[in-house]
Amino acid sequence: MNASAGRLWVVATPIGNLDDLSPRAAAVLRSVALVAAEDTRHSAPLLARAGSTARVLALHEHNEREQAMRIVEMIQAGSDVALISDAGTPLISDPGFRLVRAVREAGATVSPVPGPCAAIAALSVAGLPSDRFVFEGFLPAKSSARRERMSELVAETRTLIFYESSHRIAESIADAVAVFGGDRNGVLARELTKIFETVIGAPLAEIQARLAADANQERGEFVVLIAGAEADDADAQLAEGRRVFALLREELPPAKAAKLAAAITGAPRKALYHSDGSN
Repeated sequence: MNASAGRLWVVATPIGNLDDLSPRAAAVLRSVALVAAEDTRHSAPLLARAGSTARVLALHEHNEREQAMRIVEMIQAGSDVALISDAGTPLISDPGFRLVRAVREAGATVSPVPGPCAAIAALSVAGLPSDRFVFEGFLPAKSSARRERMSELVAETRTLIFYESSHRIAESIADAVAVFGGDRNGVLARELTKIFETVIGAPLAEIQARLAADANQERGEFVVLIAGAEADDADAQLAEGRRVFALLREELPPAKAAKLAAAITGAPRKALYHSDGSN
């Protein structure tokens, strides 16, 4: 890479009030030749607030591979480029990793401009263990697939973090109650840093009831956090799952036996499948 090459800035942007844009982020957005954004219409007010006159390029999951090559060429020619998401830290359940990888593989510099992240913001106010956690992003849209994924996580002892949309939040919480149990503690963080911010911490069944009682609680953008399983409970569940799997394995192929054992006991399907020494 030549010494006059530009760089890619990965810039975190506000998840609520545009006044939360950091001075450093604003300075970077003013300095770059191009801003790659998931939604160019959404980014316009932000860039105006920053005083940026940079050209804006749409970069989303459907065109990222193609646009990454164009951006790499610009950086190799000496231009600085900023990558932003609709809100928060880019690449966190948003496009961008292919672009970052392409720029790095081309030998150019990629620099972060840290800032808001909804998952971390929610974790910081949840009151759940934060020393170890698992970020799952968005769960599958269909209930059957969503429950299957949840079932694989039911014995996870780390705090679980999910994103969810307004039109699926009620169904997603209902699935969580069915899979994790209504007594498992959870937190529903809605519209973080915005005027209607709400953080509800309660057993999952109570969160479900709160949603049903107040339609306003189903509006906005959500982070769902679920307490991890107690270590002793998780070990007992996995042991029972392996016992059931071993019985089913005598009559069924490993994949089907693991799926049924997981459905019966709640133990993680993958852990059961890989416990079979023949796999």
